[in-house]
Amino acid sequence: MSTHVQAEPFVGRRDIFEYLLDHPEFATHVTRALKLARYRVWHTPEGLFLDDGWGATGRFSVIHAVGGTRVMYARGQYQQRVLPAISGQAVVVLASEFQPGSDGRTSITTAVTGFVKLDNRFLNLFGRLARGIVDAKAEKEAHRLVRVFARASRAIDERPAEVLAQLRQSPDVPQRELEEFRQLLKVR
Repeated sequence: MSTHVQAEPFVGRRDIFEYLLDHPEFATHVTRALKLARYRVWHTPEGLFLDDGWGATGRFSVIHAVGGTRVMYARGQYQQRVLPAISGQAVVVLASEFQPGSDGRTSITTAVTGFVKLDNRFLNLFGRLARGIVDAKAEKEAHRLVRVFARASRAIDERPAEVLAQLRQSPDVPQRELEEFRQLLKVR
């Protein structure tokens, strides 16, 4: 299964946007502090671990990062209350373009492309048969992710001191990344 979503452009700072892409654990602290998403990412001996807060969990790693492009590999599962866990693997490509505006701000356009392979042959067959439903769900999740990017970027752009204050209130925010982020924001 695959999906491709081209998101609407949003305003943000490229250096901050790429910092968050390069520090996914810290980025999830930002989205939770802003109450935009439930995502949690943390380091484990096997690499990064993700919990989306809605039943999807697993390990992932950034396997390629250059400019505005990040390629990630993930292996995980989706657990619902009624059905057994659905496990699989995915490759996700985030490709962002940056256009400087006349006002000194940057317009960011992000495309998300995802490729998913489920471990269960029956579910893979069902996915092919119910392609419209599966594609709609994948597209919805990709749009949701990019909306979180846009809303976080807007909040950071419009209220950097407030965002920093919200992050400082959470005791589990990594202090090294918090200080690096503060420097990027140019806030005291």
